[in-house]
Amino acid sequence: MSILVQHVSKQFGDFTALERVSLEVKEGKLVALLGPSGSGKSTLLRVIAGLESPDSGSIVINGQDTTNLDVSRRNIGFVFQHYALFKHLTIRQNIAFGLEIRKRSPKFIKQRVEELLELVQLQGLGNRYPSQLSGGQRQRVALARALAVQPQVLLLDEPFGALDAKVRKELRAWLRRLHEDVHVTSVFVTHDQEEAMEVADEIVVMNQGRIEQVGTPAQIYDYPATPFVMSFIGPVNVLPGNTRLFTDNSFEVLHPEIFVRPHDIEVQTSPEGAAAKAVVKRVIHLGWEIQIELALVDEQEVVAHLSREQFAQLNLKLGQQVFVKPKDVKSFPQSLAMRYKAS
Repeated sequence: MSILVQHVSKQFGDFTALERVSLEVKEGKLVALLGPSGSGKSTLLRVIAGLESPDSGSIVINGQDTTNLDVSRRNIGFVFQHYALFKHLTIRQNIAFGLEIRKRSPKFIKQRVEELLELVQLQGLGNRYPSQLSGGQRQRVALARALAVQPQVLLLDEPFGALDAKVRKELRAWLRRLHEDVHVTSVFVTHDQEEAMEVADEIVVMNQGRIEQVGTPAQIYDYPATPFVMSFIGPVNVLPGNTRLFTDNSFEVLHPEIFVRPHDIEVQTSPEGAAAKAVVKRVIHLGWEIQIELALVDEQEVVAHLSREQFAQLNLKLGQQVFVKPKDVKSFPQSLAMRYKAS
């Protein structure tokens, strides 16, 4: 089922949570709403669910205008960050709750609950209570409960935010596989860029109540539409527009700022072509890559990421003079740069 958000705005007092937001989520897609705290992503999710009413604009789900439709009639599954399970009910009873409210037959409920326990890989745990499960298992129960009523749309608000890093990583892969099995149109909120890149078909990057860009993970990372997207998705060096990364005096960037990914900084021990002098200030081992913090002649700091093999070949030491040049530089028009500064 598709979701169409049309010119939606929402105020909370003097705070603008959403400003004329428009978005289309196509049927069967898994879409991430990504942005920092206060960007409007959770508010947008709650407006789609009917938990908040927009001040203006409309929400259309599967061709039906649901803007003023009661939340209980939208056939939406909603998963909260902190599970919201009934502590006094068993896992089976939690999953069955929505079906019992809808007065489905006991036979159907029993069959559906067993199907979902298998789907979320919790077979044999149906008679336990939420307090007897781990955080990751409880989140799977919350997902099973949301899916029990066969919703048109599944909405998840920071579903893994309360879990530790290892469990989050495991559940991200599990959610991706689950979505490939059930194919329900899904939207989830996250502030974790890696989570969005790993799980989602499409990413909606939000900032200050507006949508900055919509695209696949590859599009968002490789072709950022704004300075905010460039700086929010992955590490980046933000340098003044007049920074000379080449010794060629004719080189000059006319934009106010330039953006260079750390993995796009080439480090050399002897100059090959146009390159700028730099000094190695710090070396950080990140496991699968090495982060090098460098200072240019004008004391401007630049961060480079090297593979372990590259680092071993260069044999870099603290205080060593090296030469750097960018393999790829991005810049944005003055108007976008000023808006990025304001945010």
